Amino acid sequence: MTPNTQHANPSKNRSPRHRAREFALQGIYQWLLNNEDSGVIDAHIREAHGFDKADREHFDALLHGAINQSLQLREEFAPFIDRGIAELSPIEHAALLIGTYELKNHIEIPYRVVINEAVELTKSFGGQDGHKYVNGVLDKLAVRLRVTEINAK
Repeated sequence: MTPNTQHANPSKNRSPRHRAREFALQGIYQWLLNNEDSGVIDAHIREAHGFDKADREHFDALLHGAINQSLQLREEFAPFIDRGIAELSPIEHAALLIGTYELKNHIEIPYRVVINEAVELTKSFGGQDGHKYVNGVLDKLAVRLRVTEINAK
């Protein structure tokens, strides 16, 4: 990512929290491909164009939380995927890590918002139908992780 990197959908009006998710997705993608240290990735992303408009606290939580808890997060969503983890596209994998992390650790964010944000990330950065896959997996996972919230609806 260069300082002049632009968003995949520049016309969208994005909140600071959504921007944090975009940057976290890019960092996790980089980590998945290169297995770089999260501190190096973090420093690199903070230099990116538009990072100053992101929710830095949420970015930190997502990037470092998803990387540090990646094994546990994969165990959470693995029963709901139809292929091996290694066969997921890096964008789908990163979006599932972020979505699973938020479902588990940020109960103040409604589960529908978590799923919608992961779907939007996958639409912006992933393949043609990857967002449908991410939606299906996180929807099933939410039933297990957010049962109280879902039953209250």
